[in-house]
Amino acid sequence: MSVSRRLFLKNTAALAATAALAPQLVAQALAEKPFFEISLAEWSLHKALFGNKMTNLDFPVRAKKEFGISVVEYVNQFFKDKAEDKKYLNELLLRCHDNGVRNHLIMVDGEGDLGTPDAADRQKAIENHYKWVDAAHYLGCTTIRVNAFGKGTAQEVQKAAAEGLSRLSEYAQKANLNVIVENHGSYTSDGKWLLGTIRQVARPNVGILPDFGNFCVRRDTGELYQGKCLEEYDKYVAVKEWMPVAKGVSAKTFDFDAAGNCVETDYPRMFAIIKASGFKGFVGIEYEGEKLSEEDGIRKTKALLEKVARG
Repeated sequence: MSVSRRLFLKNTAALAATAALAPQLVAQALAEKPFFEISLAEWSLHKALFGNKMTNLDFPVRAKKEFGISVVEYVNQFFKDKAEDKKYLNELLLRCHDNGVRNHLIMVDGEGDLGTPDAADRQKAIENHYKWVDAAHYLGCTTIRVNAFGKGTAQEVQKAAAEGLSRLSEYAQKANLNVIVENHGSYTSDGKWLLGTIRQVARPNVGILPDFGNFCVRRDTGELYQGKCLEEYDKYVAVKEWMPVAKGVSAKTFDFDAAGNCVETDYPRMFAIIKASGFKGFVGIEYEGEKLSEEDGIRKTKALLEKVARG
């Protein structure tokens, strides 16, 4: 037998062996792939942003270069006057492109109450959100996160919020965008109230962004964020209720123990609930602690998410 024929037969056998192994290797890779993808919420760096140590334009670059995260979630207050500034948005897109970063969502605050019972004020709030839908679409995002606040009884605000969200989602649907509501205090932190509101809207592009840290439904001051919390909704019950309509998850962290576990939320328990729901989307890191730097808090949260993904 010639040398060339022997080499041919040897290479053929090697290729056959590799082909036989290929399905096993693919199956193993799929089994090891996490059921969610990690993104970074810009609020995790709010101290640096408010302190003028960085700008919104720096955010996607830092996400990728410092933390190895390729998907980002913006907060509109850090580029409040730029929603319609194409030059600015193009610069932001260029930085994302140059660093291999994908834009996932914009968190929208301060544009009026979508759940206000006053029809004129609600219409103004809806229209105020349009520019952020347009900006999100321009940046290649899939989602905007909004609030469902309003002053009135729970029933009044729910009815108004369902109407406001429905009207906004009609506009967002034209751009193929989701509109999701985060539990952010008051009625929105009540699991059943928020789920009931979303079900009243009953539109496929409207859902919830469960945040692990905002479940206070009543404070001694009556304010959304200030004052002692007098009553909390069970976060594990809420997330289980919400996951069928969830279009993202906000992984809030404050403190960690010596083993790197989140002190205020049982992550293995929480992610068992999330996984059981069949969720396959983005989980955004949102560190808000005081004991660690923002950078270390982000890294700790990322490590924890990677651990629960493997577990």
